[in-house]
Amino acid sequence: MSGMSGMEMDSAGGMGMKEMRNSFSKNLPMTRQGSGTSWHPDNSPMYMQMYQPGGWDVMLMYSAFLRYTSQNFNHRDLRGDADFRANTYVMAMANHLVGQHGLFTIHAMLSADPLTVGGSGYPLLFQTGESWQGVKLHDHQHPHDLVSALGLAYTYEVSHDVDLTAYVGYPGEPAIGPPVFMHRPSAANLPSAPLGHHWQDATHIQFGVATLGVRYRNAKLEGSLFTGREPNENRYSFDPIRFDSYSARLSVNPASSLALQASYAHIKGPEELEPDRNVDRTTASVLHNATLGGETILSSAFVWGMNRNSGGTAGVDYSHSFLLESNLQARQFNVFTRLETLQLNYDELLLPATTEQALNANRQVAAFTLGASKYLVKTSAAWVDLGATGTLNAFNTSDATLVNAYGKTPLSFEVFVRIIAPRMLMHMGGMGRQQGGMSRR
Repeated sequence: MSGMSGMEMDSAGGMGMKEMRNSFSKNLPMTRQGSGTSWHPDNSPMYMQMYQPGGWDVMLMYSAFLRYTSQNFNHRDLRGDADFRANTYVMAMANHLVGQHGLFTIHAMLSADPLTVGGSGYPLLFQTGESWQGVKLHDHQHPHDLVSALGLAYTYEVSHDVDLTAYVGYPGEPAIGPPVFMHRPSAANLPSAPLGHHWQDATHIQFGVATLGVRYRNAKLEGSLFTGREPNENRYSFDPIRFDSYSARLSVNPASSLALQASYAHIKGPEELEPDRNVDRTTASVLHNATLGGETILSSAFVWGMNRNSGGTAGVDYSHSFLLESNLQARQFNVFTRLETLQLNYDELLLPATTEQALNANRQVAAFTLGASKYLVKTSAAWVDLGATGTLNAFNTSDATLVNAYGKTPLSFEVFVRIIAPRMLMHMGGMGRQQGGMSRR
């Protein structure tokens, strides 16, 4: 198994730096870090700035999509929307050694979404989850909070093969699901969230998270207590801490190119408009990276998520989501795709039904997205690319309610300018995978 011995900027030189630490282990490569305490494959590309002031390892990541989207443009008199929006985030993480065996980490993430996206979110056909002005959001992706993460972690190195980690966040990300979409290399060029976000990785901003984890070599078992309620409509506030939900996740990296996870969570009253409706969520995922020569990397992800909804007056129901996405990241361009299918009901989409059974029955919906982008500027501060995506939605056209709302085969497109931190180029060799880190030179 090869590992990391260093890292340099892809497009411009920089000052020499010693190896960068993983923020949750002295004995793992930094590239394994996902969102929260999740794992990426060890050979994952990373887009960031790095600094080492006074014994600290500091990582700074940022992304902004300035975008125009037109949803369901071939049925302009039906559901769909067109608008300019900008979804953004800036994330900083810093760690410092504590004695011979300790590692202390702090991290924070901010998003300008409350201003640049707005309370109703950005248009996205068949997207559901959360609310705006007391009404369930549908066909829009909700914005993220101004403060999207604020956390602390301490890891104790029992031995080279064993770590014990404690993590708290307010807000934070409990141990459930794969790395959230905005931090996955396979989704780095896609401007929109997956439709299965609330089946797979929506718990990345929970106001109150406490996680304990133990790593043995390339496997990690974690458990979390957290607040089940998703953020409320005030995107500038800190919501109440409840610690009324729990989760567990097993992560395994069997090779430098693979990251596997399986997880389960009981989430109490996630939706503010349905506080008595609980969700039991089960997920599994496979993340993979392949280096195709030079600076070209193909990053892919397969994610499955299942929600079991219970409580309230609607009874018990199950729904599934599946996602497959890939991103070819080359020197001058990117080509990316996302294929997903999930089960929605009329109640989530705020569509009429004649009976309670018809209102809550699952309807299969699919989306296929294909996109490409071309780099305009590459500097040591940021990369800028211009891109476009097209999406085809599909469902059973014998479903008259869906056809009346969306038409047959709705089509959507987006054009965007993306600004992101530079990609760091990895050097492989030796046993760095067991030794811990990357450097910039």
